[in-house]
Amino acid sequence: MHSRLTSARSGHKATYSVAWALAAGAFLLIFLLTGCEARQEPPYAPTFGKTPPRTGQTYVVGVHPLHNPKRLHEIFGPITDHLTANIPGVTFELEASRSYAAFDEKLYARRFDFALPNPYQTVLSLEHGYHVFGKMGDDENFRGIILTRKDSGIQTVADLKGRAVSFPAPTALAATMMPQLFLQTHGVDVMHELDLRYVGSQESSIMNVYLGDTAAGSTWPPPWNALVKERPELADALQVQWQTEPLPNNGLVVRDDVPDELVAKVGELLFALHTHPQGRAWLQRMELSRFEAANDEAYAPVVHFLRDFDETVRPIER
Repeated sequence: MHSRLTSARSGHKATYSVAWALAAGAFLLIFLLTGCEARQEPPYAPTFGKTPPRTGQTYVVGVHPLHNPKRLHEIFGPITDHLTANIPGVTFELEASRSYAAFDEKLYARRFDFALPNPYQTVLSLEHGYHVFGKMGDDENFRGIILTRKDSGIQTVADLKGRAVSFPAPTALAATMMPQLFLQTHGVDVMHELDLRYVGSQESSIMNVYLGDTAAGSTWPPPWNALVKERPELADALQVQWQTEPLPNNGLVVRDDVPDELVAKVGELLFALHTHPQGRAWLQRMELSRFEAANDEAYAPVVHFLRDFDETVRPIER
């Protein structure tokens, strides 16, 4: 499937160790044992707030570099804490990566128990013993957008020939690969007629255009919308010149040795975030309305896109 571009219409660890002070004396020993026996587990209820103590087995959750590591922890950390607080006996640990290449290496080496890769990484993860159990909703937002300065004078794709264009990373699907396929199929030889700048993150790609270091920059709607809210001056200077057609949004994958019962509990909590105020607030920070259940077959359109990209633009990095 070719992506068609139309005019725009617009990773923290909280380790709590409890050191039990041992004192001599039979009376104190009896007191402690009696206290332990008297404790009872409270009834289950979803909890929100501070990070719960680490308990039981730790499961590593990897999120691809949607943002720089600090921002990624700010956005996704509360959700992994929510999983830890509401699934007894396990701890979920969020791990950020400084680049797409670093994330890819960890994912394909099976370091993550659970992961949120982009759709391209989702498809490739299936070759490394992962399977899809869910995804981000709002597929209409999973599209590439190309930004230019309002004062650039750029009006057509041909105006980019010979000029620098910023992208987050070669393997960023919506923010790099989808726009590159469009440019290639609309008269620009991406590999020979553009000065390609891979700048490491969505925010960097946007800022390169704003600062005039590149004539255009590619990203996708959620980081663009989030950054504009923090820095309104960006919307004054930049415009979405073009946008691509959408593909299925980022996937939720799990390694094949994680117990099915645990996967079901994680899914239940994630797919219900939009049903309570705290969850909706977390989702809003990532410009998302909900997570939803999905399976491997949901990413068939991505497989078709990758075939087209590989044949038309450049070999796909694996």
